[in-house]
Amino acid sequence: MTTISSKNIWMRRQQCPCGDWKCYVSYEGDAEETSMASQLVKSETNSLSEAMVAPYVGMVFKSDDEAFEYYSNFARKNGFSIRKERSRLSPQLGIYKRDFVCYRSGFAPMRKKLSGEHHRDRKSVRCGCDAKMHLSKEVVQDVTQWFVVQFSNVHNHELLEDDQVRLLPAYRKIHEADQERILLLSKAGFPIHRIVKVLELEKGIQGGQLPFLERDVRNFVQNRKKIVQENDALLTEKRENDTMELLDICKVTKEADEAFVYDFTMDENNKVENIAWSYSGSVNAYSMFSDIVYFDTSYRSITYSMIFGAWLGIDNNGRIILFGCALLQDETVGSFVWALQTFVRFMKGRCPQTILTDLDPGLRDAIQSELPSTKHVMSICNILSKLSSWFSLPLGSQFSEFKSEFDALYHAESAEDFELRWSQMVPMFGLGSDKHIALLYSLRMSWALSYTRGYFLARMATTAYSKSVDAFLKGIFSTQTCLRSFFEQVGISNNLQNQPHQQMPYTHIKTFIPIEEHSRKILTPFAFSAFQHELVLAMQYAASEMANGSYLVRHFKKMDGERLVIWIREDEQIHCSCKEFESSGILCRHALRVFILKNYFQLPERYFLTRWRQESSFVCFYDQAPQQNHDEWFQEFQSLTKTLFAESSITKERSDYIRRELTKELTRLLNEVRDMPESDELAMDFTLSPSD
Repeated sequence: MTTISSKNIWMRRQQCPCGDWKCYVSYEGDAEETSMASQLVKSETNSLSEAMVAPYVGMVFKSDDEAFEYYSNFARKNGFSIRKERSRLSPQLGIYKRDFVCYRSGFAPMRKKLSGEHHRDRKSVRCGCDAKMHLSKEVVQDVTQWFVVQFSNVHNHELLEDDQVRLLPAYRKIHEADQERILLLSKAGFPIHRIVKVLELEKGIQGGQLPFLERDVRNFVQNRKKIVQENDALLTEKRENDTMELLDICKVTKEADEAFVYDFTMDENNKVENIAWSYSGSVNAYSMFSDIVYFDTSYRSITYSMIFGAWLGIDNNGRIILFGCALLQDETVGSFVWALQTFVRFMKGRCPQTILTDLDPGLRDAIQSELPSTKHVMSICNILSKLSSWFSLPLGSQFSEFKSEFDALYHAESAEDFELRWSQMVPMFGLGSDKHIALLYSLRMSWALSYTRGYFLARMATTAYSKSVDAFLKGIFSTQTCLRSFFEQVGISNNLQNQPHQQMPYTHIKTFIPIEEHSRKILTPFAFSAFQHELVLAMQYAASEMANGSYLVRHFKKMDGERLVIWIREDEQIHCSCKEFESSGILCRHALRVFILKNYFQLPERYFLTRWRQESSFVCFYDQAPQQNHDEWFQEFQSLTKTLFAESSITKERSDYIRRELTKELTRLLNEVRDMPESDELAMDFTLSPSD
């Protein structure tokens, strides 16, 4: 009877990671022998150059599996493979004897042919080889050990060279990451020979150098299809039961925490279709940092055939915020529309200023429908990860040149420049009829810098943030085996994000300019680090004043790439053509160069966004106009917190003291407030502004 594993495998929808397979061997013996035996075995390259001790009578292993692994590695280095032969069993010791033999040991049994049947006569590789290793188990003082009692390395056949031995069935293994990639390409309609070619190109190896053959890929795909067909009914039943259990868990969580929110849809058969949820802390965090949201939909559950969507953000210290989660039945526009509607409802009707997503036309259409006033940006990191699988095969040796041209095109200064470069690039590489090129061009206004420059992204469209998100999501998917465990793991990860983190690093001054000193007192270490980087680079730029009072700022070595900085003296406003401040909320090097030229010791308050200030983690702002007495209290509280953070940032000792004592005092006050009776007349509706 076919059974289905309870392991819930999550994989990337578009791109599966590939890893190298490494095997470490060890055995128990004296120090010199152990040193020689503990060497790295690379299954993909078979580059075992160091000497390896041959097994010998009296050699000791901790287990029979360890012995088999050691003998197998020895065999591979010496041009043959092994198999398990006989084992003997006793009531006291269990299996107490093991025989491992050369793959050509013994002789093939004679097959009886039934009348009328035709069989292919395949020549057997077995030739009676007597190479072997026999083991015996002993238990001494409750410690189990396996001893080599017989060993022979005498073969009656030729031993294979390195480039031949790797093709023996024992060593032709398809790693799990490669299996996922093969299944993904097969599902996309790739023929077997092309799947093999794609894997070779992605790994950067020559043809025929994969650790498995084309027929292994074909057999794997056929066997997996058969298993999927057999398990289809079981998968359906498991999904229905687990999704109903997940719904019950959400109901229980809601009863324990009223601030927890969830929603779901049912299909025509009254089965759970989509489900989404968010935590109370997530809703509160969104009220502070709702200016930018990343909706990640890159993971799909193989077991449940559901897409996992995560709404993520970034706080004033550069840490990931989990705003909410969704499990979607499919990636259609309808599913994405429901997900977006539900998220906005969870967040009390507040839409983000910018939403960052992966490359997905269906999601683009849903955003245009449900978030018409929200700017949509598609992650360039996600797009770059697809280029290899899309273009490496058709372009071949031209792919490296294509990547360089694509990068230059992405950074084009203007839409006109982008359009010109694109019209030149497409015929240059013969991609006029390529569907992926057509897709990228149709979505260009959501990913090309010439169209998205100035959209507020809060430094989330960076490689560093992308890696942080990947690590965060892998932490969620690494342990769970069912939807219940998955829900619990999401909750644990969310709680960890909300826990107090390590103390804030004390950032040292680099330029000793008054602007730097002043900014360090206001910005969080994360934001100040980005600001400080721009300030240091500002010293490498020269500013030339124009007749209208604006400035041309250029690098002292680079003649191209100059920036126009517009200075409005009356309002103390500054605007740079690079639009870095509009994008990240941190002033750029070009604007800072002009401020320095203008002899500013402190930057205007407007250039310290609320989301990057130290006090933004504590200070609440009104969503509506407050009453007069509340406003006075608010101003006093804001003044005190600003002064406190400014004074505490002067030395590390002060910073440590405030962090320790303030946490204790705020916790005490919070507990006392919670014990007080609630009153609608005295309650104040605090929400947090996303930016100044």
